[in-house]
Amino acid sequence: MTTQFAETYGFERRAVTLANWRTAPFSRFSFGHAEEVVPSAVIAARAEVTESAPVASDLLRQTLPLGLAGQPDVGAYLDYAHTDAFVLMKVGRIVAEHYAPHAGMNQRHIVFSISKSLTALVIASLEAEGLINLEAPVTSLLPEAAGSAYGDCTIRDVLDMRVSLGFDEAYLNTDGAYARYRRATLWNPADQSQPDETLLEFLLTLKKDAHPHGGAHFYASPNSDLLGILIERATGQRYAEALSERLWKPLGARHHASVTVDAEGTARAAGGISVTARDLARVGEMLRNGGMVDGQRIIPEAWLTDMQTAGDHQAWVDGQSNFFPKGRYRSQWYQSGEADGAFCAIGIHGQWLYVDPSTETVIVKLSSQPNPLDDELKHDNFAFFRALCAWTA
Repeated sequence: MTTQFAETYGFERRAVTLANWRTAPFSRFSFGHAEEVVPSAVIAARAEVTESAPVASDLLRQTLPLGLAGQPDVGAYLDYAHTDAFVLMKVGRIVAEHYAPHAGMNQRHIVFSISKSLTALVIASLEAEGLINLEAPVTSLLPEAAGSAYGDCTIRDVLDMRVSLGFDEAYLNTDGAYARYRRATLWNPADQSQPDETLLEFLLTLKKDAHPHGGAHFYASPNSDLLGILIERATGQRYAEALSERLWKPLGARHHASVTVDAEGTARAAGGISVTARDLARVGEMLRNGGMVDGQRIIPEAWLTDMQTAGDHQAWVDGQSNFFPKGRYRSQWYQSGEADGAFCAIGIHGQWLYVDPSTETVIVKLSSQPNPLDDELKHDNFAFFRALCAWTA
């Protein structure tokens, strides 16, 4: 007999394993239920509130002036781009939503490297409280980092991805350092031929590359996991508790979030957070409003101004990125470099939080894109978002 689960996803639940959860078609389930696959900690909201029906809009049937990768309308483009959840806000109001049949507005979805950007917002709060000095060495909070790649870099180097690090961010590699990294985070099955490592143990084995810190942009997820550990050292709290108290509760999130953890409970601050699409849109709207929610300051205004303006364009260019030719990277956030001032957080497999201050637009797109990177689709998505920003509701 075919189960309701199989009718929804096209396979049975028992088919989803730690070995395949990030691959299609199984990701259609696991990206919305990461807590069933990897141990996770709760990032508590004040209280969970079931949200009402999605906002209907004619936008999904409209053709936008960019070709939409050969798709006839917005809805078709969202399907083409493997979209699980989509929220469009204009001037603080949701004007369009879309959810795939296997997803839903009250369902969490893993956001992968958008986690980095959320982690940085906690760092912003701690800097304002005097609990973290971004110009201080990492060893000021984590003395055991001495001798590793992080032994002589500043927290600002880590925050801006300008650490000299002998590490290859190769998502599809099945051996070497990246495979060890995945196993240490409990994202991949254990390898009986290799010793077990915790996330921190793995991080402390990483070595410095030949060049100094503070040079070209070098994207490496371990940096952001280190930031999560620094948050714990600075606060004495677990990462999930710090994020809950300093961001999630003040934000007014309607649902608890979650973050995957390793065998010691260390959070995957670089990529393990799951949230609902609407709650992620609330983060974008808070940032669009200068770090404020209902008259309460969540993120320091000076930090936001710095994040949006102070990234080093030459460091970005020297990092040989083929995306955002005018762009910058600062404090775990991307700046497009375009005149509209758009900035965003991006995660593999098609996760986006896009904010355009000039048109007062916030866009969330959560996906189960089979290819973790897919540069062509990334460029399509950027063009799609810019067209949506130009659309008048």
